[in-house]
Amino acid sequence: MHLTTLLRRSQTLWEKKLWDVLKAKGIGLKFRRQVKIENFIVDFLCPHKKLIIELDGGHHNQVIVGQKDIARQRKLEIKGYKVLRFWNNEIDSNLEGVVERILQYL
Repeated sequence: MHLTTLLRRSQTLWEKKLWDVLKAKGIGLKFRRQVKIENFIVDFLCPHKKLIIELDGGHHNQVIVGQKDIARQRKLEIKGYKVLRFWNNEIDSNLEGVVERILQYL
């Protein structure tokens, strides 16, 4: 089984909440989840707008993980992608605000 398939099947609660919104017709653009871009796997991708959405849990507060996130994001941005990052607790406490920010970019 491919890693992306495994990740789709074992999505987090926060990924599921956002995916339910992104796959709805109201957004107006197609999103894919757990997409491989070269040697990275991103949480969500809108190929048409080259928009990547990443959801971060508490372990992203660790210095080493945060540094890797920044380096990864820079590499993706060099390839022409826009990366929006949200904390898991933002999905819980302000899903509407998260969606609004995504729509502003689109």
